Amino acid sequence: MLRFIRNLGLAVMMVLPVWAQANTVETPYTVVKNTTDALLADLKVNKENYKQNPQLFYQAMNNILAPVVDVEGISRSVMTVRFANQASPEQMARFQENFKQGLMQFYGNALLEYNNQSIRILPEARQRNPKRAEVQMEVTDTNGTVYPMSYTMELKNGHWQVRNVIINGINIGKLFRDQFAEAMQKNRNNLDLVINDWANIVGKAKEGNSK
Repeated sequence: MLRFIRNLGLAVMMVLPVWAQANTVETPYTVVKNTTDALLADLKVNKENYKQNPQLFYQAMNNILAPVVDVEGISRSVMTVRFANQASPEQMARFQENFKQGLMQFYGNALLEYNNQSIRILPEARQRNPKRAEVQMEVTDTNGTVYPMSYTMELKNGHWQVRNVIINGINIGKLFRDQFAEAMQKNRNNLDLVINDWANIVGKAKEGNSK
């Protein structure tokens, strides 16, 4: 169940869209709340079609991912300052695209396992400063076990975007940084190899966590 919760959290993280922009006042809470409601409503209608053709789900997620998640900031954080400063603009752009595609496939597939679990978003965001906040969420499984989530939100270009998520104590940003560092070590710091193989690296990590 923990694997499902982690996957659900990041899938929800990736689809925070235009819905929040329709509000008169956009807040971290409204971004998460409106999008979660919209995502689950869409899944209820299209889940079987998505299961038959996951590419449709990836495409739907891709359409709303770019303006909502700080892919550039997350990618640089995962790569760490050391390697991000060494990467060329072409390498960084390629990693961002591979990172985004890996997330869509990795967590999109897991989200299709959602089966009407209870989701509660706490109404008060924890505001660290005017440009950074945390939105708390609780997911209750069918056995009544509650799993806490925390979305780190940053105000960028006038809109709140997701920068990280912590699920039941698991810091997802750190998890991906550790995976990247391990891959670089195994590949003797060959940045191109790690960038090109990132989807497989994430896939193997998922298999390991599942076991």
